[in-house]
Amino acid sequence: MYSGFSLENKVIVVTGATGVLGESFVNGLADAGAIVGVLGRNVAVANERVENIIKNGGQAIALIADVQNEQQVEAARDLLVSKYGRIDGLINGAGGNRPGGILQPEGDIFALNIDGMKEVMDLNLWGTLIPTQIFGKIIAQTGGSIVNISSMTAKRAVTKVMGYSLAKAAIDAYTQWFAVELANRYGDAIRMNAIAPGFFLTEQNRTLLTTEDGGYTKRGELVLNQTPFKRFGHPDELVGALIWLLSDASKFVTGTVINVDGGFIVNSGV
Repeated sequence: MYSGFSLENKVIVVTGATGVLGESFVNGLADAGAIVGVLGRNVAVANERVENIIKNGGQAIALIADVQNEQQVEAARDLLVSKYGRIDGLINGAGGNRPGGILQPEGDIFALNIDGMKEVMDLNLWGTLIPTQIFGKIIAQTGGSIVNISSMTAKRAVTKVMGYSLAKAAIDAYTQWFAVELANRYGDAIRMNAIAPGFFLTEQNRTLLTTEDGGYTKRGELVLNQTPFKRFGHPDELVGALIWLLSDASKFVTGTVINVDGGFIVNSGV
């Protein structure tokens, strides 16, 4: 069997690991043989996910940090390196939306909540750049892969989520730009790519897309109408792309954004 997809004993950090998508990320990586750094702000959830991985025969360590706090991220890096001696990969999974980054249909387009928009930009953009700066320098010493999380909103105009759209478009630009700069300095030793999920149900968007009785809101129906598979994604369906991008199977791939979206991005609606 082709072994290029193996993550056996690779030390991989996942930021945003205490979220809904983060849970699938850390479990999928552990199942693939990786040693997982479970990084997030929620101490109880991080410890619980580490315990579950260890109980199932895997290896993991809780790393408690806010991705926008450089000192906390540096402390997490030092803890990881002191225990395992290296870092082979990073998933920049931390991010999300905030109420201040929303532009409602009835809102004044010339009276944007600038502070709210900045908050969403800071979380998603700097919450990706800061961990990359701190963990990436270690990854570059022995080689490895960094995966960012983009979004359909970076590619298509999705109403309401203006701040999030701007932030994820910046992630796409950063992924391409930084991949080139990494290659210029380190050759093929360290790569950067991104995954652009379609619409997956999370705690943040569940009430926007579904009703209490299990049906769909008007917005949910619009999303499904645009998605050829006519369903939302399950977080586990992101894991295959992640494993590929983190493994040697993709060692000639850099600066690429992979859509995992049930066809949303290619559908004209006609």
